[in-house]
Amino acid sequence: MRLDSLEVAVAGGGIGGLASALALRRQGAQVTLLEQAPEIAEVGAGLQISPNGFAVLAALGLGAQAEARGVAAQAVRLRRHQDGAEVTCLDLARLAPHRRYLFLHRADLIDALAEAAREAGVRIRLLQKVTQVEDGARPALLTAQGARIEADLVVAADGLRSCLRPRLNGDAAPRFTGQVAWRALVPGPTGHPSEAWVHMGPGRHMVTYPLRGGALLNVVAVEERSAWAEEGWHHPDDPEALRAAFAGFGGEVPRLLSAVEDVHLWGLFRHPVARCWHGEAVALAGDAAHPTLPFLAQGANLALEDAWVLAQALAQEETLAEGLATYQRRRRPRAERVVAAASRNAWKYHFPPGPLRFAGHSALRLAGRVAPARMLSSFDWLYGHDVTAGA
Repeated sequence: MRLDSLEVAVAGGGIGGLASALALRRQGAQVTLLEQAPEIAEVGAGLQISPNGFAVLAALGLGAQAEARGVAAQAVRLRRHQDGAEVTCLDLARLAPHRRYLFLHRADLIDALAEAAREAGVRIRLLQKVTQVEDGARPALLTAQGARIEADLVVAADGLRSCLRPRLNGDAAPRFTGQVAWRALVPGPTGHPSEAWVHMGPGRHMVTYPLRGGALLNVVAVEERSAWAEEGWHHPDDPEALRAAFAGFGGEVPRLLSAVEDVHLWGLFRHPVARCWHGEAVALAGDAAHPTLPFLAQGANLALEDAWVLAQALAQEETLAEGLATYQRRRRPRAERVVAAASRNAWKYHFPPGPLRFAGHSALRLAGRVAPARMLSSFDWLYGHDVTAGA
């Protein structure tokens, strides 16, 4: 269908909303994006943009910007918590040249998407908190400020607390995983190489990687506990609590954690992937459709994939209904597989002391030495999935 006469309203100015708005505008749609904040901005977090996500950025014309602002990842190294000794390494330098893997500050990606969206002609309206989505032949977004924005299509990229998701799927209470996570940025050069280090300990692990040319270090630390923290990662915590939780870690961990000044804590919850991604003229995208745990670093990448597939499906099909059905058919199985894999991944880093840890680490070490290429190829289903192929 021709999209140049299609009016689209997008709820949410995060990665999913901005990417969806830009992808639809690139296809000719007239797009308005509503964001509740006073400005399009994001603070305090790093992202791993794997090749499947980078392919979308490149297709949207943002590949060079992402590479300029990001750090090219060379490897993912798994390390023992006691002394930092390497267990095994996923050598990302073995990826095909066109498959880029970047460490990128979330704010830099948001800036690039917002700038590109505005330049493409997306109308961005700030201070508009969407409170309700109406489906139908002429759907609408209703805001707390009293505005009603009608369109031919409404895209809800409004995150975990989406207004649209429960209307399409009913209420489903998330399940606490028994894990909490801290997120922090360490300012100043730390000498950390262009690698992600996973420091593995009993019942906890910590991931570190550089941002902005090494001027910042991103820290994500996960601990198993029975007490839970509220979902969402904007809850301040005491840096001493983080240092106490990882006091038994050696190697580079004590030095890195000693530099943490501000930290946020959040509880990790499992959400089912939405059964229904669209209505008559409304669609879900990003976390609104498939919140995922951080153990494969795929939240932003899945949102980018959603944006591209939604725009392409609408452009390729004859009607809006067919386009939305194609979007769900292409995306839901993919999201279900990634979310399930992420949910299974944490235990691999949390072996308790004893035979189980020895066996697990020995298997990882052997695989890394004997068949490093095979280790990397085991991620082909994830990193090699290019939704822009043939674009």
